[in-house]
Amino acid sequence: MRTVGVEEELLLVSAETGQPVSAASDVLRRVQDAGAAGHDGGTLDHEFKQQQIETASAPHRSLTDLRADVTAWRSTAIDAARTVDALVIAAGTSPIPSDSVLMPDARYERIADLLAQTARDQLACACHVHVFVESDDEGIAVLDRIREWLHVLVALSANSPFWHGVDSGYASYRSEVIRRWPTAVVPEVFGSVAGYQALVTAMKDTRVMLDDGMVYFDARLSHHYPTVEIRVADVCPDVDDTILIAALCRGLVDTAARDWRVGAAPRATAASLLRLAGWHAARFGLSGDLLDPRTMRPQPAAVVVAALVEHVRSSLAANGDEESVDRQVGRVLERGTGADRQRAVLSRTGQLADVVTDLARVTAGGN
Repeated sequence: MRTVGVEEELLLVSAETGQPVSAASDVLRRVQDAGAAGHDGGTLDHEFKQQQIETASAPHRSLTDLRADVTAWRSTAIDAARTVDALVIAAGTSPIPSDSVLMPDARYERIADLLAQTARDQLACACHVHVFVESDDEGIAVLDRIREWLHVLVALSANSPFWHGVDSGYASYRSEVIRRWPTAVVPEVFGSVAGYQALVTAMKDTRVMLDDGMVYFDARLSHHYPTVEIRVADVCPDVDDTILIAALCRGLVDTAARDWRVGAAPRATAASLLRLAGWHAARFGLSGDLLDPRTMRPQPAAVVVAALVEHVRSSLAANGDEESVDRQVGRVLERGTGADRQRAVLSRTGQLADVVTDLARVTAGGN
């Protein structure tokens, strides 16, 4: 059974106003002073902006263990934030507008100087899933075979409807924000490790991409771990949604690796069509149609989500994930995404601060 790990980018907001606050350095210092987190594996670290922190779980085979680890790291962040009068929210973008402050880091400063307004605007939080692969060859085979399904994960995780205090009209506006970065692209089929490395080298040669860490493909080979890193999901307030995304990612990797081993060629869907599929998923989430990866034609979202689950079902069953995935997919389709919940709170109360309060409660494990 492959291991799977989760990185969550989280927002730090004022406990009084709900506005993002530049508290990352203070929060991380409190964690360090307290002698780390009280559980093994993983990290709590800074991100691009002072209003963000990032948790990273250890790799796990059991979804139960993964859930406990993700929850523990959230609790660590929440407890440390409380000491500086801040809350932690799992939201792809902040409901309440705020200027963002760059984390003091030489690499980040180089990126900010290069990207100018794009970097100044950046305050968005994703969930990245790492799934073990046995080799770079297997990893590239996986990347070539999962690309057509990734927009369904965008729809399931959509949790960023607000941008600078207004409704963007998107379920996942974070997905659009990240597309402003010049290396956040949907690549064509790589075909081989050499093909992947040649593209990355050519991108670095342009000097637009400063280093390997700026490979912001929807899914990539990790340059730190023996994993495929799937990067398309919004961070989810409900930890069970996070674990659902992780389980589906592992199922996609297992299924793709199996298909590669038996010689099944990847579907060579054009990157431009996959960009349309991703945009459509970000715009509408689960509230309308999604593009069916098998035909690239619109189908009801529930039909396309069901197709994804069926595509990976044998892998889910082998990993013992089938029942939990079926249950959680049913919950999401019934109650909606994080974006749906945020909009419902605003409709009910008329206050974006109440949206933030609700996000903080759910992030901490509340209903």
